[in-house]
Amino acid sequence: MKHLMNRSLYARRRWINRICLFLAWLMMGFGLFWLGWILYTLLGQGISGLDLQLFRVDTLPPEAGGGLRNAIWGSLLITAFGLFIGTPIGILTGIYLAEFGRHSKMASMTRFMNDILLSAPSIVIGLFIYGIIVVKQGHFSGWAGSLSLSLLVIPVVVRTTENMLKLVPNSLREAAYALGTPKWKMVSMVTLKAAKTGILTGVLLAFARISGETAPLLFTALNNQFFSSNMDQPIANLPNVIYQFAMSPYNDWQALAWSGALLIALIVLLANISARILGRKKH
Repeated sequence: MKHLMNRSLYARRRWINRICLFLAWLMMGFGLFWLGWILYTLLGQGISGLDLQLFRVDTLPPEAGGGLRNAIWGSLLITAFGLFIGTPIGILTGIYLAEFGRHSKMASMTRFMNDILLSAPSIVIGLFIYGIIVVKQGHFSGWAGSLSLSLLVIPVVVRTTENMLKLVPNSLREAAYALGTPKWKMVSMVTLKAAKTGILTGVLLAFARISGETAPLLFTALNNQFFSSNMDQPIANLPNVIYQFAMSPYNDWQALAWSGALLIALIVLLANISARILGRKKH
């Protein structure tokens, strides 16, 4: 009797397992279907515009052709400076949380604030920088855009750095201490080197996060129809150009918007693939 009950329980568990696996595969297929549809639409609408003119010509008035050179250059500047500002802060904060103040009240408060910043809508970040930078300066600027993007970079890098450092075996730390190594040197020469691949993966993920952000730049960098490297003035950027051109009634501007959207999608896809490859090398 007991044997029959065990067989019945085992059969029921197997059926439950099959149903859950089927639902999991179904949901994965559902998500991949929409992702594939988005990529198919972007490729179909934007691939024809990916030519040299897109990278060599600035945005022009309607029905005059043009490209996205100024927007691409502006996005590179804003994103690069955003990473340059946010990455060191994120890495240093992650080092503090993982190595120096792991169980302190300050660390708990920092993690809590980081979680809030990580889940905060990007438009709120843009409004914050608008209120403390743009309003006081009296004009939009590329620096304000980079600052808003850096606030999106910091929580991603903090979380990744802390998690990667926690994965470093304590035996490495103990070996360094046994040789008389100071803690600051142990962190810089042992744990950071062991976790550098994972930390770099986090930086790439942060780059993918900010590459297509539009809302923060609407309130900070705004836009510029001309090629410019002056970060103290409004500067062109791909997200805003895509938004403006996609909403316009002109066919050539809409075509440029599709090409710009495809370009951002390819950059983000490349960054995520690179992060995956680096993550696999770590293991």
